[in-house]
Amino acid sequence: MTKAALNSLMMIAAIGTGFMPVSCYAYALDAQLDCKSDAHSFIAPLLNDQYIDPNPMRVEANSVDAFRTAHGANLTAFGFRVYAVLGYEQDDAMFKQGSGLPINDSGYGAVVLGPADEVEARAREAGSDAVVRQVVPLLVTAVFCTGH
Repeated sequence: MTKAALNSLMMIAAIGTGFMPVSCYAYALDAQLDCKSDAHSFIAPLLNDQYIDPNPMRVEANSVDAFRTAHGANLTAFGFRVYAVLGYEQDDAMFKQGSGLPINDSGYGAVVLGPADEVEARAREAGSDAVVRQVVPLLVTAVFCTGH
């Protein structure tokens, strides 16, 4: 088997694990993604309980910090596996400032492994009015709350 074929198989297997059913011991973020909170209240417990790494893996120009899930953490949102948690709150030392204008005073959400239409349908069923946007076709979707 060629190296390219082996790499392709490994990528398919890695992506496929993101779509496997989530076990019963997962920590669900559904209730917090009702968009009635703020970024600090959403992110702080995840940091304290070590569900996410304390240093953001990326800070966007609009100051949204992307925190990677901690090794072994099993976070879900609306039944989908969480890849990263997003957040920004103005004048909060927990968040790093980006190079541009911040999105709002506060915003938070999650990046999940799943198709946008299915993620949005489950979010609406749960009563969330979060913005749902496809990040990577058929694979990765962002769920984001702003304006509280």
